[in-house]
Amino acid sequence: MEKREEKEEERHFVLVHGAMHGGWCWYKVATLLRSVGHKVTALDMAASGINPKQASEVCSYGEYVEPLIEFMKALPWNERVILVAHSAGGGCISVAMEQFPQKISVAVFAVALMPGPKLSFAALVEEFTQALSKVPNGEGLEKKTATVAAVAWHDRLGSYYKQLSSPEDIALSNSLMRASPIFNHDEVFEKQTTFTEEKFGKVARVFIMSDQDRVMNEDFQKWMVDLHPPNEVNKIDGSDHSLMFSTPIKLFSCLQNISNKYY
Repeated sequence: MEKREEKEEERHFVLVHGAMHGGWCWYKVATLLRSVGHKVTALDMAASGINPKQASEVCSYGEYVEPLIEFMKALPWNERVILVAHSAGGGCISVAMEQFPQKISVAVFAVALMPGPKLSFAALVEEFTQALSKVPNGEGLEKKTATVAAVAWHDRLGSYYKQLSSPEDIALSNSLMRASPIFNHDEVFEKQTTFTEEKFGKVARVFIMSDQDRVMNEDFQKWMVDLHPPNEVNKIDGSDHSLMFSTPIKLFSCLQNISNKYY
């Protein structure tokens, strides 16, 4: 008698992009996840992807993250999702973790900023911005704000952090990237990005490292992990900062393994 192949249990992955990108950047990984039966939602934050707002119209971090927060609010009370963030998107899913811990089975930080109760998002962004000034062509980026900084990043570092990605993906990114709002580290910003052990701390966290990230280098990644260790750390060899472009199959496999363990 032939053994019947078991169907993959459907899980819901919610993918959150980094600065200047949109839900479009996940097209390879989303296709792979859907091909094995999973549900995938790739969101656009405010002024990103096809979201109609412009960067100059987004006045607060809360407004920037609003598409994710509204999505989480609309989820049925008994549905849990797997949040996956890339780069600056780590701040977005951290806000969702603080507000909706009961709706998240695991939060995955794919070379993403990972704030927490012991590391404020403002301090993390400041440290990261300082690190950017030390990469080739990055001088002075830490002194720019708002749209100007995003445009400067795109013009000067765009190909640098996609050095292992295909020419086609680099061309796609160059045609679809948009200026992102960058927020001052004032009292309102801090209030909108406060994380506690009672809420944020209840959600399982997994950090995915990239071994050839030229922007968020291994030392910076290890620094975040050491400050407040996640439940698990994985590493994808042969990946640049944009690992959804450079190593989509490895990232897909890693997400599959994480979902099997934590869902």
